[in-house]
Amino acid sequence: MRLYPIEAGNFKLDGGAMFGVVPKPLWKLTNPPDENNRIEMASRCLLVEDGSRLILIDTGMGNKQSDKFFSHYGLWGTHSLDSSLLKSGFHRDEVTDVFLTHLHFDHCGGAVKKSEKGFFEPAFKNAVFWVHKNHWEWATNPNAREKASFLSDNILPLKNSGQLRFIEGQGPLLDNLHLPFSIYLVDGHTEKQMLPIFEYKGHNLIYAADLIPTVGHLPIAYIMGYDTRPLITLAEKTTFLKDAFKKNTLLFLEHDPYHELISLKMTEKGVRMDQHFRLDDYFS
Repeated sequence: MRLYPIEAGNFKLDGGAMFGVVPKPLWKLTNPPDENNRIEMASRCLLVEDGSRLILIDTGMGNKQSDKFFSHYGLWGTHSLDSSLLKSGFHRDEVTDVFLTHLHFDHCGGAVKKSEKGFFEPAFKNAVFWVHKNHWEWATNPNAREKASFLSDNILPLKNSGQLRFIEGQGPLLDNLHLPFSIYLVDGHTEKQMLPIFEYKGHNLIYAADLIPTVGHLPIAYIMGYDTRPLITLAEKTTFLKDAFKKNTLLFLEHDPYHELISLKMTEKGVRMDQHFRLDDYFS
């Protein structure tokens, strides 16, 4: 097995929304905002090469939405999904599986593209798309709070294509799947978010998705305003970080533009980042 970080683009989100009830003087120390109170974010996917399979974890937000839509998210930088795949030596048509941690637009938007004829279709024509069954039902019947994050253009074309596959099970740990990694399920951010867990070159590594979006979210109480069940997130983070530290687990961060892979240490204030690395450098 080999892992490749795939940078699908950078954007910005409101810092207050990203840190919920945490006061700005605290969160701005790790995530400084711009003049519009927005903090810098990454869309960092992970490509898994395992034998004949090429599995892409998350896809970023894609580029099919309108300019008005993207104007709300302050796109910046030069990264793109295709250029990052090419840099790693691959093309999107070689991807055999797309694994979606959850269906919020910034995680799955790149899974669907607009065709030359103007309709929406899977952006990976030779891949199957993996989604948790409970989360699919949650996303296709969204609550009022999350409705804006679940875009039908990102979701329904996957089902209509016949390329959609469901993962089932209540967890929190799922293994013995048709995938070369285990899955850790969490429900605070959204129903049945899936975090891939790897045993990679003698190390434990987890794709932290939206449980720990940036280094600034390591403190237990630093929880996004986007989370549908913040008290569940609080409990999940407590258990997750304690276990991750105990097992010397490395966290691969999806949304932190400046910290790709981190190790953990225990401090008097709880689990915090010890060191940060680029994945390729750490495992070279």
